[in-house]
Amino acid sequence: MRPLAERRILQFCHCHYGPFGDVARQYAVLFKDSPYKVTTVYLTDPPSDEITALSASDEVIYLDYDGGDVRGLKLDAMRRVREIIAGRDFALILAHRFKPIHISCWGTSLPVIGVHHAFGDYDRLTHKLFARWFGKRLGLLGVSDAIRDDIRRGVPSWASDRIETLHNRIDVDAVRAEVLPREAARELLGLPRDAFVVGNVGRLHPDKDQATLLRGFARALPELPGEAMLAILGKGRLEDDLRKLAAELGIAARVRFLGQVPNARRAFSAFDLFALSSDHEPFGMVLLEAMAARVPVVATDCGGAPEVVGDAGELFPLGGAAALAGLIVKAARRPEAERELLVERGTARLYTHFSDEAARRRFFELPMVTSVLGEPEWLR
Repeated sequence: MRPLAERRILQFCHCHYGPFGDVARQYAVLFKDSPYKVTTVYLTDPPSDEITALSASDEVIYLDYDGGDVRGLKLDAMRRVREIIAGRDFALILAHRFKPIHISCWGTSLPVIGVHHAFGDYDRLTHKLFARWFGKRLGLLGVSDAIRDDIRRGVPSWASDRIETLHNRIDVDAVRAEVLPREAARELLGLPRDAFVVGNVGRLHPDKDQATLLRGFARALPELPGEAMLAILGKGRLEDDLRKLAAELGIAARVRFLGQVPNARRAFSAFDLFALSSDHEPFGMVLLEAMAARVPVVATDCGGAPEVVGDAGELFPLGGAAALAGLIVKAARRPEAERELLVERGTARLYTHFSDEAARRRFFELPMVTSVLGEPEWLR
């Protein structure tokens, strides 16, 4: 066996589009200053210098498959993963989403920890049977308690310590350092300097339920100050429908559809309130980014959002336009001292629960990790 200093962790990601490049970073930095080197492998999506840098890994490999190439048995992908492992001392595979978990378990004999980022992965009978077959060397993580509980319902025979939570997180200091001053953020987004602005960021898709957001804002508008506005960042197939709904509600002049904004989180400081109206969001990374920008948050009381918000914001029922309207009005009338208390709670919550350091402590306390890697003496 090679010296411990040359031991490796294989991180196997389905893709790097959207948030998944940063997801790779989140797991690679768990091993910062440890005896382990991290090799990150992307199953699909082409090589990218930007993604290589973002991945924060000792080695990044792109298998560069098309999505259609990895349907069915995925035998070629299994072969290539075995080639990566051959001749090197890998201790563990961290696999994100079901296909990499499948390939890792069938293609290697290594312990695997699978990370799930969505609901319903163990609704299928074939996936339930897969989990039963590989249960002795497979542990599962959900990115929220809501995802964890969904997995546990899918494979109820498993011991609870084989299905745990490791929340998504951010590099709090780095994200805070990116945030623009309020005036600069408003200039970037083309928003009025002194208006009360409610912000939302996400795909224009039924899962994000911006229709409820529009209805809630329309109800609140008569009680909001001056030139109050709703700013929606993102693209998607529902844009035309949402624009029509805004016109029907008589608020089209007060709603800005700003499209896809690169590195949008640096401009979250433009908002007076961040509202997430999603239908069972698996986690809610944008809530963390809003909290890092010192913006109060409100979110639907479902999915992973309540775990993120905690005491740093407020919740409303899914589809509850009237309740959302009340929270928007409340935010607009909130005294500055109360607002400051909320944003300070949000900042504290980020460091305590959703920072890289908090995740590292949590990760190396998990039995599924210590049973493979032992006690992390380098953390003491």
